[in-house]
Amino acid sequence: MSPRPADAPARVALISGASRDIGLAVAERLASEGWHLSLGMREPALPGFADPERTPLQRHEAAADGEAEWVSAALSRFGRVDAIVANAGLMIPKSVIDAENEELDAMLGVNVKAPRRLAKAAFEALAAGGQGRVIVLASLSGQRVKSPASSLYAMTKFAGVALAHDIRQSGFDRGIRATAVCPSFVATDTAATITDREPAAMTSASELAAIVSMLVNLSNTASVAEFAVKCQLEESF
Repeated sequence: MSPRPADAPARVALISGASRDIGLAVAERLASEGWHLSLGMREPALPGFADPERTPLQRHEAAADGEAEWVSAALSRFGRVDAIVANAGLMIPKSVIDAENEELDAMLGVNVKAPRRLAKAAFEALAAGGQGRVIVLASLSGQRVKSPASSLYAMTKFAGVALAHDIRQSGFDRGIRATAVCPSFVATDTAATITDREPAAMTSASELAAIVSMLVNLSNTASVAEFAVKCQLEESF
């Protein structure tokens, strides 16, 4: 991990979908490490662990187009952006045949277009520090298609993984490192709607948060393009 002088200014991270589950766990983890945070939420509410002086809230609807305003607000508040964690996601459990065009559009909007807009808006700020970090919370469904019911979701998550690679390619020479984090089942409210697996048999949100922390703290010479996280034995992965 990158050594940081004790008197180094606090780094700043923007986290989408920060009101619950993985996003909330990532926010709590980074806050405990001294990061300043701007939390994107559909219904902004300050988490109990957060210092209001270090944690402004941003009303963020991933299906809309407000990422440039969000980045601008963070820069006005802190003067820098060091990392973005694109965590907001949408899952509609349908096959590519059964789904309607509007359902695919909705998932592409949240899972692909919103994180691309956020990365685009923050790109110059991320490059300015020479160690910008982008985390795209994708899914193991972005590496393989497990079932018909997950196939529409998988289409968008494959695109999310490609997005992380594209950002890494675009920003590598300017110190930006991007990683697609690809978990299987995570013990969240969303997972409870698509599997009967017990929470204890799934990856915890806090474990994902620890992985995100590790990734954003790696040096520029330890770039990780994809990070797969599995709670079960996979046939081919």
